[in-house]
Amino acid sequence: MTDFSHLIRSQNLIDGAWVDADNGQTLDVTNPADGSVIATVPNAGSAETRRAIDAAGAAFADYAAGPLGERVARMRKLHDAIMDNLEPMAAMLTAEQGKPLAEARAEVGSSAAYVLWFAEEARRTDGAIIPAPLPGRKLLTTRHPVGVVAAITPWNFPSSMLARKLGPALAAGCTTIVKPATATPLSGLVWGHLAEECDFPKGAVNVLTGSARHIGGEITSNPKVAKITFTGSTEIGKQLLAQAAGTVKRMSMELGGNAPFIVFDDADLESAVAGAIIAKFRNAGQTCICTNRLYVQSGIYDAFTEAFSKAVANLRVAPGQEDGAEQGPMIDAHALSKIGALVDDARAKGGEVVTGGAPHDRGGLFYQPTVIANANKDMRLTTEEIFGPVAPIFRFDDEDEAIAAANNTEYGLASYAYTSDLGRAFRLQDRLQYGLIGINEVLIVSPEIPFGGLKESGLGKEGSWQGIDDYLDTKFTCIGGL
Repeated sequence: MTDFSHLIRSQNLIDGAWVDADNGQTLDVTNPADGSVIATVPNAGSAETRRAIDAAGAAFADYAAGPLGERVARMRKLHDAIMDNLEPMAAMLTAEQGKPLAEARAEVGSSAAYVLWFAEEARRTDGAIIPAPLPGRKLLTTRHPVGVVAAITPWNFPSSMLARKLGPALAAGCTTIVKPATATPLSGLVWGHLAEECDFPKGAVNVLTGSARHIGGEITSNPKVAKITFTGSTEIGKQLLAQAAGTVKRMSMELGGNAPFIVFDDADLESAVAGAIIAKFRNAGQTCICTNRLYVQSGIYDAFTEAFSKAVANLRVAPGQEDGAEQGPMIDAHALSKIGALVDDARAKGGEVVTGGAPHDRGGLFYQPTVIANANKDMRLTTEEIFGPVAPIFRFDDEDEAIAAANNTEYGLASYAYTSDLGRAFRLQDRLQYGLIGINEVLIVSPEIPFGGLKESGLGKEGSWQGIDDYLDTKFTCIGGL
């Protein structure tokens, strides 16, 4: 695997300086495939966060007022730096998170694509001239960066999730504080290093690792933070929303999911199976848009279950850096334990484990890719986000039944369906209560589309022309006496 030691940063970036935690404490960063320690990072808290916020606040006025061309040039330079370091960044991502190297490469490439997209969007944050209802007036709107932005990112996609937040913030003219997940901090810290190389001014990008409670507490309470953007669980998202209410911050939330995958009798079986494999087992099922529940119509249920189970049984489980690895380890022991508990619950409630259903022979944090037939609504995995390589298959008879079951959740992030009926495709688009819908496609995310959920899956959009809106304030001006 490509050496990435030159990209490791074992300190935090605050106001252009790399520093340790005030208390000298550190956290180990481990490889989930073998438990080895890759690096240590600071265990920072509220005091360091306060200094980072002060630095971002001090840098904001000059950065926001700087020439647009310089800002765009820096963004383009950052894109190029990511692409120049794609292989070592991917290797580092695989080492700390566990996903197969091919998936890590795709994530780093996606990160660069988001940076480039928002570099281009920076030129299109224009306002409007509004027709005046009375003579002698001009009415206009202008767009302005909101100020200091705090970004809190997850461990499952530590690079691309940061790109969706840091990209629009920096493009809009905001300064930032980044809090990466403690399980995967190296993929966040490297962005601070690259920002320095690309001539972003000190204080524009600050990166902190450590206590989620103390760092998050300072971010939510500090009045200098204008906006928080968070990707993670719905439970933590609700806590952040409550904590930030006192200072009425602008919030973007990309939260949990419970994605249905519906296969109708008229679906192309081969395509549906291939799509289900990707949608369920990418990143070992540890994705917020990952298929959680597969609903298969009665006429195709047996054929789909047989073909899908054979494909799942053939998935190669291995450390992510090994050639041909298709599923890596779970992120930690808690995740592994949760998967085992969900499978045991499904068995006890009538589920048939067709393949898998136990920890993998490799030991450690590896779990067998698992298919459970005859799933039913009483099982925990019907309502709980699985976040692992377990695929429960439910049977349904008609379209209304499938849509009702798919929508029967407080989540509304992603959904998928396979059908050859064009009319049905549009009915699904109308009736599925999800922010992201894939019909006969599962790889549906790119910088051009508005990523975000409905209901308790979040607030706001990431990507597309909408992705920069939450980082901008709109001012209206009426000029009279003309």
